[in-house]
Amino acid sequence: MAKHDAAALDKLYNNRLLVPECMDMLQRWTQDSSAARQTVDCKLDVAYGLGDKEKVDIFPSTSSKTSSPNAAPVLIFIHGGYWRSLDKADQSFLAPAFTKEGSCVVIPNYSLCPEVRVSDIVLQLVNAVAWVYKNIDKYGGDPKRITVAGHSAGGHLVAMLLSCLWQKHDATLPANVVKNALSISGLFEMETPMHSPYLQDSLHLTAAEVKRISPAWMPAPKQGQLYSVVGGDESPEFLRHNQLIQDDWGKSTVPVSEQLPGLNHFTVLESLCQPESRLHQLAQELLKK
Repeated sequence: MAKHDAAALDKLYNNRLLVPECMDMLQRWTQDSSAARQTVDCKLDVAYGLGDKEKVDIFPSTSSKTSSPNAAPVLIFIHGGYWRSLDKADQSFLAPAFTKEGSCVVIPNYSLCPEVRVSDIVLQLVNAVAWVYKNIDKYGGDPKRITVAGHSAGGHLVAMLLSCLWQKHDATLPANVVKNALSISGLFEMETPMHSPYLQDSLHLTAAEVKRISPAWMPAPKQGQLYSVVGGDESPEFLRHNQLIQDDWGKSTVPVSEQLPGLNHFTVLESLCQPESRLHQLAQELLKK
């Protein structure tokens, strides 16, 4: 394949075509998420900013393992959808597996392309995480133990958050607001996606923006670690991105770069809430650090 063969890139990045049953899975996520919100304690649509989409859903720990106030580690989960689709309401199904094991789960929303740029989304989520740091103790979470996780576009965004220079954003924040990150099927350089018409039609990336929002082209973060995983059955582009971030940031910053056998772009996320799965165990490992 030529480096920027548009037709080939479209085939490699269009996961909905690569996984024909994905629409059934997305519908199940929505149904299971609705059920989760009705059966577990949650605080919905808590504002972290002024925009319509700048809200979070908070799922406090329901476990007796969290025996003292403000003791729960915090998992912030960022949804995918190629920066242009899906919603926090589609991801609530992930929360119960973690709240019952002692974590506080926060799922933020963000504005979508093409109404905003990807760089705008990055800043929105910086604001969301800063809000969580300053407020999560009210919901039983420990602001000193924040792990961010994300799927697909969310996997890109968590790498950006781990790289954030927090004290330049807000001098009242510590340098290590985010302790660790878990990227699931993340994208780490944005030049190649820019040449896929399937994506570029709504992302409208520019060369200058690509330089600012490609984690693999940035210096490795000075604090925290990133675990990067991808489904073993995903396209070669997603497998490449998964290895790229470890190659560029180094194994000390990215000690885990794994392909999870038998999983595609959608089933890999579902494995996050399966306690026996490798992915769930990796998430718990980060939360306990």
